[in-house]
Amino acid sequence: MRRLVLFALSVALAGNGAAQAEIGRIKRSMGTAAVQRGTARMPAAVGAGVEQGDVLVTGRDGRVSITFADNSRFSAGPNSRITLSQFQFNEATRKGAFVTKVDRGSLAIVSGQIAHETKDAMKVRTPTSLLGVRGTRFVVNVP
Repeated sequence: MRRLVLFALSVALAGNGAAQAEIGRIKRSMGTAAVQRGTARMPAAVGAGVEQGDVLVTGRDGRVSITFADNSRFSAGPNSRITLSQFQFNEATRKGAFVTKVDRGSLAIVSGQIAHETKDAMKVRTPTSLLGVRGTRFVVNVP
């Protein structure tokens, strides 16, 4: 009986951890587009989840669009490398933090609940700047 309880608890915790790890889902993917997670690199398949720390990489013909848990939306253009550095979102309070790093390429953003609830909670880093998002739409282009 004790083993059964421990097994059920470990399955519940493992399932809960996986659900918390996913921060968004890929809605569209075209051309060469991949998600790099640690040392693994996988195609950016429609419906696949993305996690904090994932790196979106697109080729010359690649594009990928993602909707996040706070309803923020990203569209990465060709030749992009974008790191989802930090994502924390509390569904009850609608507050959190969202930091993205754009090393190269273009990123169109429609901010979601995190930026609408707390000014400066959403940030976009580039090699030369740090942008604070205050509930809007914008495009970042890093050559």
